[in-house]
Amino acid sequence: MDSCHFETHLHARVPRVDCEKHGVRQVRVPWAEPGSRFTSLFERLAIDVLKETSIEGAAGLLGLSWDEVHHIQQRAVERGLGRRDQEVPKYLGIDEKNIGKRAGFATVSTNLDEGTVIDVAEGRTKASLFRSLGAFCINDLEQVEGVAMDMSPTFIAAILDCVPHAQEKIVFDRFHIVQHANHAVDQVRRAENKNLLTLNDDQLKGTRYMWLYGRENLPSKYEATFDTLRVGKLHTARAWALKEQLRDLWDHPTLKRGQAWWTDWYSWAIRSRLEPIKKVARMVKAHLPNVLTFFTHRITNATTEALNGVIKGLSKRAYGFRNFVNFRTAVLFACGGLDLYPATC
Repeated sequence: MDSCHFETHLHARVPRVDCEKHGVRQVRVPWAEPGSRFTSLFERLAIDVLKETSIEGAAGLLGLSWDEVHHIQQRAVERGLGRRDQEVPKYLGIDEKNIGKRAGFATVSTNLDEGTVIDVAEGRTKASLFRSLGAFCINDLEQVEGVAMDMSPTFIAAILDCVPHAQEKIVFDRFHIVQHANHAVDQVRRAENKNLLTLNDDQLKGTRYMWLYGRENLPSKYEATFDTLRVGKLHTARAWALKEQLRDLWDHPTLKRGQAWWTDWYSWAIRSRLEPIKKVARMVKAHLPNVLTFFTHRITNATTEALNGVIKGLSKRAYGFRNFVNFRTAVLFACGGLDLYPATC
């Protein structure tokens, strides 16, 4: 590292040995790792700086080029992956992430217990999911007890292929189900608002985001207007009430009570005469066995969604990535739970 604010370079002729078995090898030195142009202490400092800022920001603070800092980050991730304990996670999370027009989509697998990214693979295909779990063999994955995921047919087929007894382990994530219900509420609102405007009634105008909040998260500035709207006879108010009731499914203490509650909700939804809500009800019913597995495993993809928020922040801070390899490196550096630091003497 710098000495008294002056850039410091260490020059040494590192001995080489000629081994009969392994050929010529360079002696390992205590102050740096093989192939690194920086001392271990400097790399540790660079890693700490990278945790707080982008590669470009770190390069400016450290007086290095973008490529030099990027290579430090790459080595840190490779080091961490080499040290990682390959213990199979009890609960997996599977999701896809849009990483931009140029890069497309990525498949992200997460360890829900540890709150870390296992790996990231390019694309959102069966092969992508297999690559994201490539550190484990089929025998390893038999130890997985539950997998939280959305209802993507591609991911369902992949998990059924690679996780033994997956039919009893897949849990369709409540976040994605409620997301579908929110979309249905918005469809009802748009159609109703269009009809009301033809009658010179603008009571739904500008209310889009009010209906997307959960009842406990509604900002106080909307409360007076929203309380008036939701107790009226609007179709949108009925759709919102059905959506909010659907959220209560996962609060029941037992499978039996959850099933009974679902039967009542489904009957109400199908009789609602709100086609978008009926569509969601039929979708959930078609996947119901693996919605109700929640009561066995009690897992959601909340951890994965939180990590997706971190990944989104990484993309924003980096103003995008040159290629998928750089994206994967950044994600594992920030979210992989890896031991990134070089050893120091």
